[in-house]
Amino acid sequence: MQELVIAYKKSTGVEIVLEGGGATKGIRSTSEHSADMGGSCRYRIKGEAPESKISFNPVAWDALVAIVHPDNPLNSITMEQLRSLYRGEIKNWKQLTGESRPLKLAVRRGKISGVGLTIRQLVFNDPDMDFPQINVYKSSGPLEEAIENDVNAIGMTGISSARKRNVKILQLDNKEPSFENIKSGHYLLYRPLYLVIDKESENAAELKNFLKFAHSKAGRDVIRKNGVVPYLEALGLSIKQQIQWKNARNQAGE
Repeated sequence: MQELVIAYKKSTGVEIVLEGGGATKGIRSTSEHSADMGGSCRYRIKGEAPESKISFNPVAWDALVAIVHPDNPLNSITMEQLRSLYRGEIKNWKQLTGESRPLKLAVRRGKISGVGLTIRQLVFNDPDMDFPQINVYKSSGPLEEAIENDVNAIGMTGISSARKRNVKILQLDNKEPSFENIKSGHYLLYRPLYLVIDKESENAAELKNFLKFAHSKAGRDVIRKNGVVPYLEALGLSIKQQIQWKNARNQAGE
């Protein structure tokens, strides 16, 4: 979002003020008309009335990645190991690396954060899944910072923000979360990124222009530079994701 906003200002002269805090904050602020637009890594939740008043516009495909401290010897993790982690079954690094050290799983607060909900959907196909509540963070920024500073910590976040941190990004089932692997669906944990727009905003025309810019060649170039895939360049991932959710449901139930 930050780099899209900078590029948009260079192109149009229009300045957009950004504020962090996570997908749910962006969605709620937009639905309450205290923000014109939000960035979200999850879709609206059924039954959440405020979320039905705003439009969700997909602009990119992001990867959800497991991250550890740079000095951690682990380089790859399997989907089944991820399930065991978030079930609370893995509590020592000996179970992953052979080295006996306490393992600290960093998780997002609540169940409807962008990262937390996506893990529940893609890994377990269960939005109500309970995760261990020992090392809990209110947003991805503090979670990533904690892992930067603790060799015993592990957690998950979006790849575009992970790339800006001093962390090691793990392979998943020996697949790198590379641009091509996300685009092809070979890296399994991918998700859409949305621009959430207040259709009743007095700046609605400008918001429409910004959305067009995100889909333009200049906007797509910015998206690629962040290691994520422009949404319109990989529409087939929507169908693959439905299959992925089915597989998650089947495997989590085994």
